[in-house]
Parts: sequence; C-alpha cells; structure tokens
Amino acid sequence: MRYPVIIALSLTITTIVAHAAQWQLVWSDEFDYTGLPDSTKWDYEEGFVRNNEMQYYTRARKQNARVENGVLVIEGRKEQIANPKYKPGTDSWIQKREYGQYTSASLITFNKASWTFGRIEVRARLPQGKGTWPAIWTLGANISKVRWPKCGEIDIMEHVGKDPNWICGTANYDLNGKRQYDQGKIQTETPYADFHIFAIEWFDDRIDFFFDDTKYFTFPVDKAGQGEDNPFRKPQYLLINLGLGGSWGGEIDDSMLPQKYLIDYVRVYRSKTD
Repeated sequence: MRYPVIIALSLTITTIVAHAAQWQLVWSDEFDYTGLPDSTKWDYEEGFVRNNEMQYYTRARKQNARVENGVLVIEGRKEQIANPKYKPGTDSWIQKREYGQYTSASLITFNKASWTFGRIEVRARLPQGKGTWPAIWTLGANISKVRWPKCGEIDIMEHVGKDPNWICGTANYDLNGKRQYDQGKIQTETPYADFHIFAIEWFDDRIDFFFDDTKYFTFPVDKAGQGEDNPFRKPQYLLINLGLGGSWGGEIDDSMLPQKYLIDYVRVYRSKTD
C-alpha cells in the first residue's frame, strides 16, 4: 500500500483543479513496482563524488536504493566499503580514502531524460539526524562540455539535519567566470515527520520554488545572463540523493543511522500554454 496522501498538507481541491488546467504530465515514476529503480529512467552516481561528503554512492545495490511498498527508498548506512579509486599518497580526497565508512545512493536521469521549463514535483519524506543531507536537484545536460557551474544547477530541495526546520531552494550559475547563487528558505516544524511536496515551476523568465502549496522563493532567470549561454534556458537532468556529512552536512550522528529517504513519486510536467 502507498503511504496516504494528506490533502491538508499537500494539494487543496482548488489547487488540483488549477494544476490540471495548467500542466500536462510528460514523465514520471510512481514507484508502483518492486526491486531496483527502473533502469529505463534512472542511472546512478558512483563513489565519492562531491563536497567532501563521507558516503560512498553505490550502484544498483538494494541496501541503498530499492522500491518497496509503493515508494523509492534511498538508505544511508554506516558500513565499510572498499574504494576502487584508492591511490596511496594522493592529495585527492576522492582517491585517498581506502574505504568508505558510509554508503548511500544518488539516482540521476543523465542521458535518459532532461527538460527545459515545466514543473518538477517530488513527494517525499525526509530523513533526519545530524549529518544527513537529502536533496532534489537538476544539473545542465551539457555539464560534460561546459562543466559546473556554467551548466547551471537548480536545487529544488536541500535539507541538512543540523538545521532540521529549514528547507532551502537555490539556483547556482556562472557569471563572468565566477560561481553565483541565489537562495530562498522556508522554516517549518519537523519537515521529516511526514511526506511533503517539493517542486519548482520553471519558466523562461523565472523559477518559482514550492514547499507543498507555499511558494517561498522566485529566481529571475535573467540574473544568470540574458544571452544564449543562460543555463536556465537549456535542458537540465534530475538528481535525487542522500548525502552524509561533507561541507554543509557537517558532523554525522552515527546513532541515527541507518536513515531512509522515502520518495512517493516524481512527476515532470510541461505547461499547456507552451
């Protein structure tokens, strides 16, 4: 059985009607199956990836990413795993770790699906505890050519366990060769206690960020440039991951592990007016 939808916390009837009039579904995963995530829709990041985070991202490992009871489960665990990229004597934080002490998963749609404009909506229940860092975000599909931050990054949702009552939405981009970011925050009590909807509505001129029915931040797209190089007028792919520790996650409370990040569905819409 699926976890129940709580209308009072997600979509009112008025919102549902307005939503249906404006948006058309173009891609989704409802997680109405069992086992590994659908390989036609999802790929994985693997290894130590970014932000000096402590988790080793595994590939197609049910202990870290699986579908059961109508939800995707991304699980962060305290366990040792060998790092195949280990290189003694290196200064690289990715290669100098012989073993990872934590595991987790990062699911991506890179080379499988990407979108320009529309509504991206994820219903999820967050993990909790110091050191947890779940996220829902996008990166420019041209990242291998132009690299980050020129590819652009839209953080639909970030939550860090050391600041448990805040949800953040951010746009990261390059301006004149320097990384820039604009961020909005919304405060809410125990956001990890139930399922919530995290979404963006992405247009040619702006990106609106939502927590359930509340729009809490708007990013003007032209802030990233008015020319054709603006990354927020180009395709972006989706990532959903659970980080542990790192530059923002901070110290990990091992007593809280394992932690489960539950995703009820992922839906991508295009505007019916486009």
